[in-house]
Amino acid sequence: MIVRLILLFFLVTGAGSAAYADDLRPGYIEIREIAATAQDPAAFQYKVTWKAPIRPGLAARVVPVFPKDCSATEPERSIDAAALLARWNIACRRPLSGRSVRLSGLEDMSADALLRYQSAHGITQAARLTPTNPVAVIAERPDRGQVARTYFVTGVEHILMGYDHLLFVLCLVLLLNGAWRVAATVTAFTVAHSLTLIATTLDLISVPGPPVEAAIALSIVFLAVEVVKRKPGELRLAERLPWVVAFLFGLLHGFGFAKALAEIGLPQGEVPMALLTFNLGVEAGQLVIVGGAMLALWAVRRANKFYAAHIQTISAYVIGSIAAMWLLQRVLTD
Repeated sequence: MIVRLILLFFLVTGAGSAAYADDLRPGYIEIREIAATAQDPAAFQYKVTWKAPIRPGLAARVVPVFPKDCSATEPERSIDAAALLARWNIACRRPLSGRSVRLSGLEDMSADALLRYQSAHGITQAARLTPTNPVAVIAERPDRGQVARTYFVTGVEHILMGYDHLLFVLCLVLLLNGAWRVAATVTAFTVAHSLTLIATTLDLISVPGPPVEAAIALSIVFLAVEVVKRKPGELRLAERLPWVVAFLFGLLHGFGFAKALAEIGLPQGEVPMALLTFNLGVEAGQLVIVGGAMLALWAVRRANKFYAAHIQTISAYVIGSIAAMWLLQRVLTD
């Protein structure tokens, strides 16, 4: 029953999602410091980008609020996928460093937001704003602990809201037997996507996003087919070499993680810490999902092994159908 509820959730939310499951789900505000203008050299100039998802209500009810000495230009608004995208400039008599930025209305929401600030010298920092703490203080220099907390939580949230990565991991749980075998296979997946995430983020390699997104969906279809077609006494490829399959597909998924991480950027001077904690957050999120799914399957198998086998097959069909829909969307959209 638990597995069915989980898969029903993915079916309802996944079917209505955009073709790209790595899009940033929380609200996102970016503040870039620019040089003072000749007309007003005393003012500190900033470019502001506010991306507010429409579905949770951030677009209609949440507004960025800056210090009172800051004046703003008229925002340029557009719709980007399922989010409101607004851009404007602000000019402040004092620098934003050491002062706070607030998202008014966030305290009444059930959604979070990410803030990214970049100084005129290219120093970047990030912060997470929540309904209980909708205010972020722009630090003079990013604190290592702040960077670690922000990117760890971002990693956890991304894997929990990155439906394609979740479905891939769930397929591994459905396909394999034994906790240690599942753990080793998921670890191989983690190592692989960490490698491509780091390499892409550091500009060591670069691949176009749309083909990768389509290939990620195809990887889920492949695993779902392996689950459906397996037979007692006949090991499928993914059952014989689960670590190899997970590692190879993990390399693809790493490009998807890199796309999400690129949206908030990396704080200058703390790149290793940000990459490490983001990866640890992704791994922590994966462990929660794997542990919950394995516990649910164990409970069902203890109750009725025959019933459990049917649930696994039905679950694979549901996951494969969602992934096939994503694949068609991503191919046809591009």
